[in-house]
Amino acid sequence: MKTATIRDLRNRFPRVAAWIEQGESVEITKAGKLFALLVPAKPQKPRRFKMPDIMARLRANFGDKVYSAEDLARGLAESRGERS
Repeated sequence: MKTATIRDLRNRFPRVAAWIEQGESVEITKAGKLFALLVPAKPQKPRRFKMPDIMARLRANFGDKVYSAEDLARGLAESRGERS
């Protein structure tokens, strides 16, 4: 366990913070007596994100239908009221 004074916290905080980031507990002393104890925070569990299966959703909604570019162009033209 590392030890630092109040003055160290004020003047050399980056060094003390580095100790804490490395997992060290730090005793803070004032006038030679233990004043406080700084301990590293417990790391948060990373949130697990599951990617959605978009292809499975598309197959469930639309099946395994595959359209050619000609079919798509024809359907688009029909929806606009155009004739080919």
